[in-house]
Amino acid sequence: MSWSRTLLWFLFWFILAATAQYCWDTSAGWILVTLACGIILTLRRHQANRVAVWATHPEADPPAGVGQWEDMVASLYKHLRGQAMALRNLQQTNDAVMSAAQALPIGAVTLTKDFQIRWFNEAAKRTLHLKSDQDIGQNLLNLLRSPLFVAYTKQTRWQEPVILKLSLEGKNQSIMMRLVPYADDQLLLITRDLTHIEKLETTRRDFVANVSHEMRTPLTVLSGFLETMLEAPKDALSPEQTHQYLKLMHEQALRMEALVADLLTLSALETSLSADRDTIQMAPLIESARQQAEILSGGRHNFNWAIEPDLNLLGNQTELGSAITNLLTNAVRYTPDGQSITVQWCSQPDGSARYSVTDTGIGIASEHLPRLSERFYTVDRGRSRALGGTGLGLAITKHVAMRHDAQLDIQSKLGQGSTFSLVFAPDRVLKAS
Repeated sequence: MSWSRTLLWFLFWFILAATAQYCWDTSAGWILVTLACGIILTLRRHQANRVAVWATHPEADPPAGVGQWEDMVASLYKHLRGQAMALRNLQQTNDAVMSAAQALPIGAVTLTKDFQIRWFNEAAKRTLHLKSDQDIGQNLLNLLRSPLFVAYTKQTRWQEPVILKLSLEGKNQSIMMRLVPYADDQLLLITRDLTHIEKLETTRRDFVANVSHEMRTPLTVLSGFLETMLEAPKDALSPEQTHQYLKLMHEQALRMEALVADLLTLSALETSLSADRDTIQMAPLIESARQQAEILSGGRHNFNWAIEPDLNLLGNQTELGSAITNLLTNAVRYTPDGQSITVQWCSQPDGSARYSVTDTGIGIASEHLPRLSERFYTVDRGRSRALGGTGLGLAITKHVAMRHDAQLDIQSKLGQGSTFSLVFAPDRVLKAS
């Protein structure tokens, strides 16, 4: 131990000085003892000063050769290194937890017991439109003034969430919120934006209602005619009437068959996001659609064709054929007799390719354009049904476009005709060599 060495050193000089005083009757020994003590004290002071300087920056390596301070410095340095390592581990854990909280798809806001905001993650920032530089420290009730939420915060326990209908920054939202107590008088607010889910649920309900409505009409016709034929006395119906009834029933059966086929096609398209990348010869595919369109037209329209024969695509032939035919047959159905229909298939300067069908028909009002590709959306439902449409053609075409990295572009003016186009991205376009 350093203190024992110091004591032995002092005793040695004391005995030496006492011996000199006794033997030679001189005080030189005591002078030496005084000098030795002074030197030792000065050295110890210098060592203590080095330790004090190091203590102001303990993260540095400790000083060497500090005598009696070495054991203490070594123990303190070991302890400090352990503390520093523990702090680093805690910081890494905290950073990992905070990163995980930031990455959560649901919102999280930490609050004091008085509902002052302490922290929030990115999901909560987007959902509640919070601002990091302004809202930290603000009272949440000053930002969310919904009476329903204020009443919810006044509860003593929050076993169930609350769903708020809010209008934040001009955007209508449906947000689920739940308060969870944690730590000492702290609160965690969990948020989830249900707006998209509610829209999907609304779409699902509308889809079921539309399918039911579209199937009800042909089923009503079929059951009505069958009931008439079954209950009519024998020979009450002439052969001409029977034939007429059977013809009408057949038409309604074909309508239901077309509707079911379109629903199955739409379902198949929605099961995957990307189509095959087979090489598709587009000229023969458009020629097949041309034959169908001319048969449907029956010579009532003037067709203009501008097809680039060597321009092909990577994709799925069945899906592309369906989209091309849908646009063309729609033009035939909605273009008055004697009007023109122009079909183009050509490359674009940016390397993309465009398939467009332009008619000089009745046109579409601008307010209808954004919704034309919705399932069962029609500008004139009665006209669409009379012309044999199912209301799913453009929805199918849009899904085909999405699966082929293409865009469905619709341009129309009421009374001036319409242009429906499929624009394919350059990486889907092939030119025959």
